[in-house]
Amino acid sequence: MSLPELRKVVTYDEDIHSDGGRACTPPLRLIGVAAVVRNPWAGRDFVEDLQPEIRRMAPVLGKLLTDRLIALAGSGEAIEAYGKASLAGTACELEHGSALIHTLNFGNFYREAVSAKTYLGFTNGRGPANTQIQIPLMDKHDSGRRSHYLTVQFSIPDAPGHDELVVALGAATRGRPHHRIGDRYSDLEAIGREVENPAGV
Repeated sequence: MSLPELRKVVTYDEDIHSDGGRACTPPLRLIGVAAVVRNPWAGRDFVEDLQPEIRRMAPVLGKLLTDRLIALAGSGEAIEAYGKASLAGTACELEHGSALIHTLNFGNFYREAVSAKTYLGFTNGRGPANTQIQIPLMDKHDSGRRSHYLTVQFSIPDAPGHDELVVALGAATRGRPHHRIGDRYSDLEAIGREVENPAGV
């Protein structure tokens, strides 16, 4: 299925071979894929029920971006960390970008393709063309594994237009080079707290 609102798809691909003066073996690969679409709610004043357009657009975008990202990575198994983001143009509501990514009709395509157990980390932003898109990543199986807390960052020079939305997915093929800050579980053990209630409240 095609979307009349779709203007273009943009990919970002980065290989990090060294960090801190030391080689990164294997290299850390960061990938992002973004779709630029005309906001279907633009010019309609306040729209109470967003569900019809969510159901129409989110599955198409979820499959399109997931397929492109998996093709770039080579397989779902190659992806260890993942995330999503939306960026709304300046004449759009934050809710409009959020609507297209915060639904299982969008995210489950990616989650199933990489056999993930965790939720997709996310950002929702608004800004003019060339605003940086930031896609926070986490381990696809373990949200407390800090080695895989990464961010895919890129911008699109002509997007979003004032009445456009950008929706994006990001991936990493491994954790940060030379990770050495421990994980959430070691902190919990050190302060005597439990995973289900880390603040002890």
